[in-house]
Amino acid sequence: MKKIYLIGYMGAGKTTLGRLLAAEMGVSFIDLDDYIEACYSTTVGMLFNEKGEAGFREIERDLLREVSRNDNAVISTGGGAPLFYDNMEYMNREGLTVYLKVSPEELVARLKTEQEKRPLIRGKSEAELTTFVSETLKKREETYALSKLSFCAENLDSEKEIQQTVTNLINSCKRYGKD
Repeated sequence: MKKIYLIGYMGAGKTTLGRLLAAEMGVSFIDLDDYIEACYSTTVGMLFNEKGEAGFREIERDLLREVSRNDNAVISTGGGAPLFYDNMEYMNREGLTVYLKVSPEELVARLKTEQEKRPLIRGKSEAELTTFVSETLKKREETYALSKLSFCAENLDSEKEIQQTVTNLINSCKRYGKD
């Protein structure tokens, strides 16, 4: 195996599923946002504030390439990472890209409790959050759809559902590798 890149909207389950997927497969797990925070000794939100989105996206691109030097790894990207520079092309060249597909309604339900740590949705009312998620997801779909594999990550409400989703994801990745 080379690398598996998990992409999708914030709240899609990239980190939750990525950790378990890597553990089940016996490979490393790298969360790109966590890696960025460790390298810069600050949060993604603070980097957004200090450097603006353009500055943050440059950092993200450079560190995506750095973590991609690891073979046999599951890499969870930030929701916007595939949209900038040639990141999507790069990930498709370097490994298996998996789009974790989740409905806007489910994303809003997951994100309502995490707004403070996510700079793009901080301070939005539920109505504003719903509109924002629907509109930005629609814009991002075209890029996310360039993934080699699209996978439904809708049902992650219980440990049992999460484990079943990981099992299904492993099977999908294996089937993709045989095609």
